[in-house]
Amino acid sequence: MDIKGSVALVTGANRGIGRAFARALLEHGAAKVYAGVRDPAGVVDQGLTPLRLDVTKPEQIAEAAAVADDVSIVINNAGVGGSGTGLLEGDFAAARQAMEVNYFGTWAVSRAFAPILARNGGGALVNMLSLASWVGQPGFPGYAASKSAQWSLTDALRKGLQEQGTLVVGVHSGFVDTDLSSWVDAPKITTADVAAQTMEALANDRWEVLADDETRQAKAALSQPLQAEPGR
Repeated sequence: MDIKGSVALVTGANRGIGRAFARALLEHGAAKVYAGVRDPAGVVDQGLTPLRLDVTKPEQIAEAAAVADDVSIVINNAGVGGSGTGLLEGDFAAARQAMEVNYFGTWAVSRAFAPILARNGGGALVNMLSLASWVGQPGFPGYAASKSAQWSLTDALRKGLQEQGTLVVGVHSGFVDTDLSSWVDAPKITTADVAAQTMEALANDRWEVLADDETRQAKAALSQPLQAEPGR
């Protein structure tokens, strides 16, 4: 996938990983980068084209697809944490929101833009996933479940869009240094690192990014037998 001269859309592009994706695309020579955000006034970086896009609102997705009909790269980055729903307490509102944004939002955007990517030569679809796609998280089960569903969706999209020549890339990482992970004291990688590895994957037509050691270990552990926690 040649990034130079391409036209791209990044959802959730006004901060964190999404902003890093958008800036990296420009640095790699993209001709235009649409910054899909709920509030276009929040896009402050020069060179980006603000685009109103709440991924939970079908009418805004349709409007965005009508405007950004020249894209060849779509990066589904918009996401929420769903941390208000505990494993054994609290209502399900936050978990439902995580599923609506992270899973159904990614699905809806992918549906809307897949025909556009096909018309424009195939291009690439990138989904920002997580280490939590593979590891159950008692501390934030709603988020982990939504990312697991998003991973399954990514695999389905990879198979379903193969015939039209669309490269589908799943990007997995552990904690990234963003507002979403500000609550945890743990090793974190930078947003720029995630973006750089993703640009490399696009340039080399790779289907998957495992951005840190923890993520690579989690992926490798999927083939191992289930074991109890130490001391259990």
